[in-house]
Amino acid sequence: MTTYTMTQPKVSTWEETLKKVVLVIARLALAYLFFTQLFWKWPPTFGCPPDFTFTTAATDGKLQRSKGLCDWIGVESVWATRERPFFVADMKPVGGPKISVDLGGFARLNGLFIDNFVQPNIRWFGWVIWGSEAFIFVSLLLGLFSRLGGLVAMGMSAQLMIGLAGISNPFEWEWAYNLMVVLSLLIFAFAPGRIFGLDAWLRPRLQAAKEEGNRLAGLLLWWM
Repeated sequence: MTTYTMTQPKVSTWEETLKKVVLVIARLALAYLFFTQLFWKWPPTFGCPPDFTFTTAATDGKLQRSKGLCDWIGVESVWATRERPFFVADMKPVGGPKISVDLGGFARLNGLFIDNFVQPNIRWFGWVIWGSEAFIFVSLLLGLFSRLGGLVAMGMSAQLMIGLAGISNPFEWEWAYNLMVVLSLLIFAFAPGRIFGLDAWLRPRLQAAKEEGNRLAGLLLWWM
């Protein structure tokens, strides 16, 4: 009886190098994106007015804008109750249909969370928002706990997508937020700190500790 063994095709060195370089570039790009967002909502005021007034909508629907984090939190609140099609592809100019997905239910849930929890507690919850984005920046810049950094980035990006993607006033390009979620997902999946980052240095040491029965080391390994 003849036995056949399947062998995987060998990947060339340059292809492996290209994958690693691209993953590191993606990691650093996402880190820099979150870095750029730290300064307009600097604590402890987070760029808000002294009374922490939020953006609201007048009776005619026009936005009454605030400043800083209070502005964008208010914008999300206003748009939570408005029509919110997602993943829009308008083929009407060529005689086709307009394709979209209705995620309005998620937007309304996001609005309830903002109105009933975030806004009343903005003086301390602003630290959670700012701190999360600062953690993403540091984690991905250094390649330290890069999988955890990707997970936090995915959560932050998904919330922004639900709250702001595709709104018309102020105009926010939907795919800027959609692609943030996708990029964060890739960082979470591939943990590029293992390639060129502190994770690459820490993992062998934590692996040795895990093999000696250290449960904390085993838990930390999963996040890097």
